[in-house]
Amino acid sequence: MIKLQNVTRSYGSFYAVRDISLEVNKGEIFGFLGVNGAGKTTTLRMITGVLKPSSGSIEIGGYDIEKEPEKAKQITGYIPDRPYIYAKLTAREFLYFIADLYRVPSQNVDDAIDSLLSDYGLLDWQNELIESFSHGMKQRLATAAAVIHSPQVLVIDEPMVGLDPHGAKLLKDSLKRYASEGMTIFLSTHSLNVAEEVSDRVAIIDHGSILTVGTVAELHQQTGGEESNLERIFLKLTAGSYHTERRTTDAAPAS
Repeated sequence: MIKLQNVTRSYGSFYAVRDISLEVNKGEIFGFLGVNGAGKTTTLRMITGVLKPSSGSIEIGGYDIEKEPEKAKQITGYIPDRPYIYAKLTAREFLYFIADLYRVPSQNVDDAIDSLLSDYGLLDWQNELIESFSHGMKQRLATAAAVIHSPQVLVIDEPMVGLDPHGAKLLKDSLKRYASEGMTIFLSTHSLNVAEEVSDRVAIIDHGSILTVGTVAELHQQTGGEESNLERIFLKLTAGSYHTERRTTDAAPAS
């Protein structure tokens, strides 16, 4: 469902992402891990069409993101690390707005919104202005908005930020359910325990290049069977590579 082939994104002589190739299967939760500045957010922004690769190609559901951007984006949901939500709208108005953007059939909109507001614990606040919401409530609303058109692919950047334990469990359970129904999920996160819990496979990126791809069991074998969990595997593979986020002239920090 997601295919990256020799994808590079450079800013002058600096390479945020360097010649990466990945394939993510239908119904798979794919964890994308790396330290700050490794190239995670840059990769996600290219997958969703926010950034254009300097070279290489990206396909979403068979659609080339550059040649057929509308078709690729129509089947994709995106939750960025800092989702922008119109604070002067109510939760219900915001979901109506997003549904209209994605051309959700009008006869399906109310049922879809009711279901999502209920699923994400926002039904009692549906007519309140978003500016009164906590960060966690805004994050849950952003997730509801990203799936209102029943996308085939869901791309998420740091979904657990600001969520309390109940919200985090709700999101993890939702991701597992979506995947079981055939949705493909590309998940970038610093929460290694979350990635280990929900991901079918993971990739670790560092300095813009992919270090390894596989199941946690496969990564365990790649590290000589010495490390017992994903956190230890990650720390071993990225040892000495920790660095602060680097800012570029025309994009937010590449992470």
